[in-house]
Amino acid sequence: MSDFDKPDLPDREANRLSARATRYARVGVKVGGVAARIAGTRLLGFEGQRGGNAAALAAALGGLKGPIMKVAQLMATIPDALPPEYAAELATLQSQAPPMGWAFVKRRMIAELGPDWASRFASFDKEPAAAASLGQVHRARALDGTELACKLQYADMQSAVEADLKQLELVFALHRRMDPAIDTTEIAKEIGERVREELDYRREAAHAGLYAQMLADEAGVRVPRVHADLSTGRLLTLDWLDGRRLLDFVDHPLDQRNAIAHAMFAAWWLPFSRHGVIHGDPHLGNYTVFEQRGAPAGINLLDYGCIRIFPPSFVGGVVDLYRGLQQGDEARIVHAYETWGFRGLKRDLIEVLNIWARFIYGPLLDDRVRSIADGVAPGEYGRREAFRVHKALKEKGPVRVPREFVFMDRAAIGLGGVFLHLRAELNFHALFEAAIADFSTDAVAARQGAALRAVGLA
Repeated sequence: MSDFDKPDLPDREANRLSARATRYARVGVKVGGVAARIAGTRLLGFEGQRGGNAAALAAALGGLKGPIMKVAQLMATIPDALPPEYAAELATLQSQAPPMGWAFVKRRMIAELGPDWASRFASFDKEPAAAASLGQVHRARALDGTELACKLQYADMQSAVEADLKQLELVFALHRRMDPAIDTTEIAKEIGERVREELDYRREAAHAGLYAQMLADEAGVRVPRVHADLSTGRLLTLDWLDGRRLLDFVDHPLDQRNAIAHAMFAAWWLPFSRHGVIHGDPHLGNYTVFEQRGAPAGINLLDYGCIRIFPPSFVGGVVDLYRGLQQGDEARIVHAYETWGFRGLKRDLIEVLNIWARFIYGPLLDDRVRSIADGVAPGEYGRREAFRVHKALKEKGPVRVPREFVFMDRAAIGLGGVFLHLRAELNFHALFEAAIADFSTDAVAARQGAALRAVGLA
């Protein structure tokens, strides 16, 4: 008997669904309880208990998988979205969701491709190859023999995402009231919009097509082909790309680690500098390393849910800030911040923002072969500087972080962490200068418009 024909397990599936529903019912109570505790300690003056409150929040969320975990981890990786104690605790949470059992998978596949769905594949693995916060991936084989990755969304994710975003907004609201140095209003909006977009697999399919265009000439980055006839709004079928985890290569020779880092730089910064598009989630699970002749040759870029498309003027602000810092041009630096959407900036606030800017741009301004940051652990990249900025803003702020800045910042920090894992040594200045060599906002606008129209996003 094939896996397609094995009987359903209704009791087991009913129990799993019931358990999942129960977990989501508890989220409001758990987060609300921690919020009350946080408010109480603030009211009573026990500021030193923030670490304990952070641990309590992590414990409250620890048993609740699914979208709430994705949002919590997004918050943890955006500098100053939360106090450092909370960010550190939330960063330890695992995003793995309980996988759907085979009976549930079959029902979901029928809902997406119809009752004859199995006849459209030569094979379809019963066990998922990966399970994440919004869905899981099954390996399959097309009728023509092509190896496939089928990403299937869990049921009722839209309602779960909306419920979880509302609960986690409570944490943001408390942060704004108790620690108003940074106004997180726009951060919350940006996270919500990006997570909602991740539910639309047709949009993700278009993103994959977009990246195939933008990186067509980059031999070090592979983008999977979309199989539109086997995809829907909640099922995305792509080519299966064989590769190994990046962490498998951290002890390889330096030239091999540098080859991987060079491909990572190209995959993130070339689409941004030329098309105004950035992958907002350089998470270790979103790519693998492919090899040629026994050595790493580049990366497979696997996930296209968290993609941010910027107006060309925002890209211009990135270049202006780089050139302003490079040339000591204060007017150009201020213009860059204003282009991004920062408002009401005075000299003292500009100096605070420059602490962060000099950290992010530091490797790009330094024309030599170097590491991204000496003596820093991957998980600590950017935390010391974020703390300095936060401390200064408590005295000079508040400042509202523009929403378009959020995932740009997150991508820079995440990519820096990857370079630290690899202990890569590159001339980041030369790579960045090459990426912006022919930069103009008009050129970005033209390339972006053509690419978006080609994949139906404009």
